[in-house]
Amino acid sequence: MVKNIWAKTILKSYRYLERIADAIDRMIENRGLFSMSMNSSNYYYNNIMSVADKIIELSERKIKLINLKLLTERALTMCGREPANLLISKYINGKNNEEIMIRYNFPPRTFFRKIEKAEAKFERALDCMGYNYENLEKYLGSEEWLLALKSKYQQTNGLKEISVPEVKMERLAVC
Repeated sequence: MVKNIWAKTILKSYRYLERIADAIDRMIENRGLFSMSMNSSNYYYNNIMSVADKIIELSERKIKLINLKLLTERALTMCGREPANLLISKYINGKNNEEIMIRYNFPPRTFFRKIEKAEAKFERALDCMGYNYENLEKYLGSEEWLLALKSKYQQTNGLKEISVPEVKMERLAVC
């Protein structure tokens, strides 16, 4: 069975979702405020239809991110306490494997077995809610920052821990 790279991508992206949603709010506010100053050089950029279209597009992106956050939380809840805590530690809190093994007092073999089972449970929870690989690809495929994160997992086959500098991730996300 091919592992669902989207499951890991969703877990890794969770910590950025609120900040990106806030950035989208600021972009919407700025778009509305700057639309008031219309002159001939920026008429196309600030005409009422283009402003409305951009605000709608940004609002739809924000709704998608909020839904992704809720989907992640629900899937983690469906995994159970220990698997959810392991996934949160590794992907959301960004702890490395050694830190997690020490915190939970797991020998390496046990840790890797448990994290693999937790990832599989998370993937099954997403699938049970109707978010298999194909549906996630359709739903999230327009978010370039998520595609970049997914691509990093595919390049490493999910074997290595990847880290994306927060500043770079936020810059990618609000484009």
